[in-house]
Amino acid sequence: MHNISLGLGGVELISGLDLTVEGGAVATIMGPSGCGKSSLLAYICGTLSADFTASGNVRVDGTTVNGLPPEARRIGILFQDDLLFPHLSVGDNLAFGLPPYIKGRAARRARIEAALAEAGLASLAERDPDTLSGGQRARVAVMRTLLSEPRTLLLDEPFSRLDATLRERFRSFVFDHARKQAIPTLLVTHDPDDAASAGGRIVELA
Repeated sequence: MHNISLGLGGVELISGLDLTVEGGAVATIMGPSGCGKSSLLAYICGTLSADFTASGNVRVDGTTVNGLPPEARRIGILFQDDLLFPHLSVGDNLAFGLPPYIKGRAARRARIEAALAEAGLASLAERDPDTLSGGQRARVAVMRTLLSEPRTLLLDEPFSRLDATLRERFRSFVFDHARKQAIPTLLVTHDPDDAASAGGRIVELA
């Protein structure tokens, strides 16, 4: 990010923000509610409301993504809610994230089964998402995002609704996968423990 500025209704939220996140690193954005943290993520992934004013360049792997539609940016994002499709099975939810170059039922099924095994969810492909625990649903949401092969990962407080024990395990699960796949990751959080677990640069917004 280079010289990022965001405003709403004539009020400047972010001014001249510069931040580089290397592959496998996790940087953290912290600050009070309403300071522009989630709006910054929306600007990066191309979904910022037209009510905002915004300027500055976002580059991913050396390519400027400003002006590209969200689907062309290949930026994955996780929210507080897992946003699984209730009318699809666990396996079909994961299939939704697969890139189009993976063709053929067998190849796609193999990729889904490998992802479920990696997440400790083997044999759950046919399950209804509503029958899963909160931690299981969260892992399915992460794997669906990672299966889309994002070039950058954005985390909008995805740990905030989990209890303390599950939160610690899930943080490690997400960060370990991002590091293993060398994905630059940007975390938005209110929790200092999240930032400490991320282990990267911390930017505090006023």
